[in-house]
Amino acid sequence: MIVNAELYVRDMPGQLVGSLDPISLVDGNILGVVHNRDKIVNHRICINITFEVEDRDQLCRLKDIWQSKDIVISSLNSVHQTYTMDYLLIGRFDSTFIEHLIGEASKTIQMDASDVRYTSKNDRNSTRTAMISVKAHSTEDIDRLDSFLSSRCGEAGITYVRGL
Repeated sequence: MIVNAELYVRDMPGQLVGSLDPISLVDGNILGVVHNRDKIVNHRICINITFEVEDRDQLCRLKDIWQSKDIVISSLNSVHQTYTMDYLLIGRFDSTFIEHLIGEASKTIQMDASDVRYTSKNDRNSTRTAMISVKAHSTEDIDRLDSFLSSRCGEAGITYVRGL
């Protein structure tokens, strides 16, 4: 699991390293560090760390270590990675078709977000284009979405292009 932590350490030499070392003690992997010397509270400097651990047990051990080292944990949040894919649809469809398509797709996969833009025409018989951007939780969800869109667009006679 990917975690983001905001910590406050004493404004003394060695405190940054002292806050990072415990992550390796629990077999974690540091992904990013921001040492924010402009954000000082009660003579403590803010450090924002993004790291990866395998399970909640490691996270609990890490919290205990930080607390024993007098490191103030301001926030500790799990972060999940998303995977983005863009699709271009070309054909005869209306906004209702696109809304229904996205609604059905969201039942198929776990989407964090979707953004849809399409050309506006007044009648269903005109060729239109739609750009759909999706953020999903996994590459498997992207694969399922590809299969779903390919099937639905094929049935409707709509050209579907993946990965623009």
